[in-house]
Amino acid sequence: MLRPPSARDLRAIAFYSGNIVVWFGVLMLIPIGIGLVEREWQPVLDFATGMGLCLAAGFGLQLFWKGPPPALSGTAGLVSAAVSWLVCLVAGAIPYYLTGYYLTFLDALFDTMSGFTTTGLTLIQDINHLPDSVNTWRMFISWLGGQGMVVLALSFFTRGLPGAYKIYAGEDRDERLLPNVIHTARAVWVVSAAYLMLGTLMAWLAGLSIGLMPGRAFLHGLWMFMAAFSTGGFAPYGQNLLYYHSFAFELVMIVCFVVGSFNFNLHWSLFTGNRQEIRKNLELVTFLITATLLVALGTYGLGQMSVYTNVAGLVRKGFLQLISAHTTTGFMTVYARQLILEWGPAAMVAIVIAMMLGGSASSTAGGFKAFRVGIVFKALVYDLKRLLLPESAVTVQKFHMFRSAVLDDRTARSAMTIILLYVATVAGTTAMGALAGYDFLPALFEAASVTSNVGLSAGLTTVATPWFLKVTYILVMWVGRLEFMSVFALIGYVYAGVRGR
Repeated sequence: MLRPPSARDLRAIAFYSGNIVVWFGVLMLIPIGIGLVEREWQPVLDFATGMGLCLAAGFGLQLFWKGPPPALSGTAGLVSAAVSWLVCLVAGAIPYYLTGYYLTFLDALFDTMSGFTTTGLTLIQDINHLPDSVNTWRMFISWLGGQGMVVLALSFFTRGLPGAYKIYAGEDRDERLLPNVIHTARAVWVVSAAYLMLGTLMAWLAGLSIGLMPGRAFLHGLWMFMAAFSTGGFAPYGQNLLYYHSFAFELVMIVCFVVGSFNFNLHWSLFTGNRQEIRKNLELVTFLITATLLVALGTYGLGQMSVYTNVAGLVRKGFLQLISAHTTTGFMTVYARQLILEWGPAAMVAIVIAMMLGGSASSTAGGFKAFRVGIVFKALVYDLKRLLLPESAVTVQKFHMFRSAVLDDRTARSAMTIILLYVATVAGTTAMGALAGYDFLPALFEAASVTSNVGLSAGLTTVATPWFLKVTYILVMWVGRLEFMSVFALIGYVYAGVRGR
């Protein structure tokens, strides 16, 4: 039975949420700095306003707690993560709306949530002429959302908070690279910073190769790396990745977003010299198998439709879209309506399944996650063995994820529960799209994209989308990114609080 949250828990949630919101506001110094250098005075004022509101809201929330930092229960930690995201959502949308590039505040909220959740869908106006400060912020919050706002706060802005791990887990994080959660969070950012330098260099060189001036090539390289590694899919131009018309640039982006979709534990294993993990890791093996099967299905479907008649077209259009979907990145080298009008049923089935399967747990990617798919498959194999073998036979199913472990019912049940929740969410979101008057296939495609935080679009997500469907997509992006539990905890807290009065 749900019990009403105690006053102590509510004050503790306010304290931790306020701490994260304060430091989110401080990060607005980045677009402010870019704006000052570029003499973009209006965006500077807009982000300064947003920063001031974040600081006011964050410090205001912290006033509810007096004394040393409080400890948190597990549920309160989940709620803190969910509340932090909602407050940062509103605060982050304010400077967006003030720039004048959004028709409504709801559209600004949509883009902010899309960035935080690394989805990559956008409702921005005149995207081809955005100030550099706004573009930098768009890419940065996508990168920040991929690594995690809570992870950032724990990495650099907090020291020894007793509720740290509870909030960390509430943001869909469970990796323990190091014994201490603060050190683990910092290790995540060390890995990310190393990739940031290497990936930006690669993208900068690719930009130079297509004729961009050195300064612009660097900015585009930085922007596109952050969007790729975070599996966010934002781009500075309306044509998305197609704008660059460069196989070299596309190849760099493929490497960046595939690497970004892998588990941070796997990155850490490689950084610390454990190369054997690549061969043994259940999640990586599952991803490679599902990617191979889906690319084969997609290629077969495209061949049937005679859409791309040469290898270059199949790679740059078919393969790139499918891997972009499977890693939940959302980069596109085709126009949105081409997917619906040209790809055919087999290729569309492949891309929808790819979006729902997603990348790795504890990564920047969304979807079911390869770990859960691998666990459910192993559980199925185990049940078949038990049916076929004599009752006296003793069977044990093991799997390897950074260590060998025995597959138990609890692990299998947990994996299946999340998968079923994703499927139910996609079904419900598809129904909302149908209620808005859209055809089934585009509605399903968009539903799979927002639920798994992908960002590929069949053309439904525009400023003309009905307001209730925009709200649905915002909520679904949030639920999908936090993987349900933090949101359920928040709903339970609100329900118990209202019921207890």
